[in-house]
Amino acid sequence: MWNYEKMLQFPVNIKRPNAKAAQVIISQYGGPDGELGASLRYLSQKFAMPNRRVAGLLNDIGTEELAHLEMIGAIVHQLTRNLSIEEIKKCGFDTYFVDHTVGVFPQAANGSAFTAAYLQSKGDPITDLHEDMAAEQKARTTYDNILQLVDDPDVIAPIRFLREREIVHYQRFGEALRMVQDDLNSRNFYAFNPAFRG
Repeated sequence: MWNYEKMLQFPVNIKRPNAKAAQVIISQYGGPDGELGASLRYLSQKFAMPNRRVAGLLNDIGTEELAHLEMIGAIVHQLTRNLSIEEIKKCGFDTYFVDHTVGVFPQAANGSAFTAAYLQSKGDPITDLHEDMAAEQKARTTYDNILQLVDDPDVIAPIRFLREREIVHYQRFGEALRMVQDDLNSRNFYAFNPAFRG
């Protein structure tokens, strides 16, 4: 089982509230390419992964994604704490405020609530690992987009850290895909399903 260290993977110490920034960053909490979906994806896929080393990798990265979810929650919280009603109205944060006050809620930047439809677990190692590599690239792109929209160094530093981890995860999943492919012979390379023998 896990040991939980009561500290963030990377420090988050935001001094200036900014509800506008929170509105876009929250997408990495519960949006289509966010950390919640990533953690659920990998922690679900590990059960059907036939290669035990790759199953362990899915478990490890899925756990790390939970740490990233915690970081994003801390960022959103620190960006929205102590806002006055005037600031909430001025920044257009009022629609979020009506439903959630300043609680951290899993949603996309457009306001759509998190849904499990954002992720997939097929039980086919090649399919799942391609899904995972694509998910890491989409998350990296989302972080790139966020970095274009924020200018606070206290926000930029943890977002850059998270972006870098997406790149590392993409590389690890690429290595895992090669391991899985090496386990399959040429006859069943694209036919993990035993009922299909072509």
